[in-house]
Amino acid sequence: MESAWIALGSNLGNREQQLSAAIDALARVPHVQVVATSRVYQTEPIGPPPQGLYLNAVAELAVEMTARGLLAVLQTVERAGGRLREAEKRWMPRTLDLDLLLFGEQRIDEPDLVVPHPRMHERAFVLVPLAELARDLRHPVLGRTVGELASAFEDLEDVRLHSMEPLEGVQWPSQQ
Repeated sequence: MESAWIALGSNLGNREQQLSAAIDALARVPHVQVVATSRVYQTEPIGPPPQGLYLNAVAELAVEMTARGLLAVLQTVERAGGRLREAEKRWMPRTLDLDLLLFGEQRIDEPDLVVPHPRMHERAFVLVPLAELARDLRHPVLGRTVGELASAFEDLEDVRLHSMEPLEGVQWPSQQ
């Protein structure tokens, strides 16, 4: 089994339901085990056009497949959640956004798959929930822990806690 970390986001429709449904869908995929999820955070969207606030979370998965196989699973779950990647432009509102952040300690640099996620260290809305689950996890390229990367942000007030509970159906790591 390989550890994989994914970011989840939604700013259209019933955002929390979209995130929960994505976790439920991932839990039903053969060779994918949802190990833990963070709490849900509310954040401002990045870039134009004017749009609603995002809900963001992170999940840890244990998988028996390649990173490319997991990417295909994530894109299938996005489509089931109403996302049409082909029809959207960068930074547009989304019913569901699933990003592969880390896949074990692997480094992958292909046109349609880059791991670790190339901008995760620049995004507090990714690092805050990821640090909640794995503060000591080391970025395989930067060599710094997730906690160190998250603490580099001077102002985290744009990453506001939305829910005290992790996404539905998955135990909070401290409760295990």
